[in-house]
Amino acid sequence: MEVVVQFIDDYRDEYGVEPIVRALHGTPARIAVSSYYAFKKRPDSARKQRDAKLKVLLLRVWEENYSCYGVRKLWRAVNREPGAGHVARCTVERLMRELGIHGVRGKGKRPATKSATADECPTDLVDRDFQTEAPNQLWVADITYIRTVVGWVYAAFILDTCTREIVGWQVTNHLRASLASDALNMALASRLRAGESVAGLVHHSDRGVQYRTVRYAEALEQNGTWVC
Repeated sequence: MEVVVQFIDDYRDEYGVEPIVRALHGTPARIAVSSYYAFKKRPDSARKQRDAKLKVLLLRVWEENYSCYGVRKLWRAVNREPGAGHVARCTVERLMRELGIHGVRGKGKRPATKSATADECPTDLVDRDFQTEAPNQLWVADITYIRTVVGWVYAAFILDTCTREIVGWQVTNHLRASLASDALNMALASRLRAGESVAGLVHHSDRGVQYRTVRYAEALEQNGTWVC
């Protein structure tokens, strides 16, 4: 009944109620004019009333989060709202379709990284053992990809495996060598300001070409660190 009434509502301004009812006569969707108006006067069901309130809440939370949230994140955010009660994920998905909202969709594939050859990489001195007993014994470096509304950005970071502290980092919109070297310079400068020595420290990274540049190697060598 609700589907048929909605169909009539969608086209009543163009064709009128009675012509649509006559056109539906003899089909599984047939309905009497009196039944249509009786249904329209009936108060909304409890579900419909709750849906109306949830739509207001969903739209508010979605807009407050830069209109980026998809089903999963919006579902979790709404369930954290005071007084919202438990909202099923399928309900959020259904109401988002009715509202015509969706999460930000990615554009294009993640850019490919370029790795150095095995001959260009030093020997792995840690042999996948990252346990250390004191700070400034082993740093690990990596670059991660972050998708944003305006495109990909890249974060380079250096982690002290003992303290789990990010001792150096940099975020840019490119993968040039300066991304990694800026993070390294921050790490070395922070140790210098703290009066700590990095002599004998082991620096471990993947095969990314950003870590195999002459400038990067010189910065490590000048501070007496080992590279792997």
